[in-house]
Amino acid sequence: MRLTVTTFITLDGVYQAPGGPGEDEEGGFQHGGWSFPYADADFGAAMVGWFSHADAFLLGRKTYDIFASHWPKVTDSSDPIASRLNALPKYVVSRGQPLLDWENSRLVTGDVPAEIARLKREPGDELQVHGSGNLVHTLIRHGLADEYRLLVYPVLLGTGKRLFPDGDIGAALRLVDSKPTGTGVQIMVYEPAGPLQYGSFA
Repeated sequence: MRLTVTTFITLDGVYQAPGGPGEDEEGGFQHGGWSFPYADADFGAAMVGWFSHADAFLLGRKTYDIFASHWPKVTDSSDPIASRLNALPKYVVSRGQPLLDWENSRLVTGDVPAEIARLKREPGDELQVHGSGNLVHTLIRHGLADEYRLLVYPVLLGTGKRLFPDGDIGAALRLVDSKPTGTGVQIMVYEPAGPLQYGSFA
């Protein structure tokens, strides 16, 4: 399976608590729900299109808890997102021992990067990561992501957790798709393109 990362980020790179107040207040973050005013039909179509390719999900603990508190309650079998989230395997990366009572949820244990690499070798279309910023940092450091789907919002927060923090390994990316939504969110899809290249205009 290809491992794809889908993340909502602000123009200054913050991914923390896009969905609602109280979602993640770590560090005193008070801007939860910053993505909500920009949801529209273009956004919905992009998400439905991506979810249609999922054969399994890889989630960090916080994102899993947020999803598990909502999506099992959406029981409409025709819902293109809920139906896949509720039925497909969900692999959860956590340092603790969480109670994973959402159907088809399993804890990733042992050597996490090696286990994720093993999951990628399983048959299927996509192993999808949604949100899960701390997990994404691990994927970046170990070169495990095959595609980044970044929804960049026209918002500056000035504070919060950044998707690409200082100290992560540098890398080149190749833009494979780009389109705006009607509310000004820029949807950009990138693939890894090897190590950074350098030069000079001199």
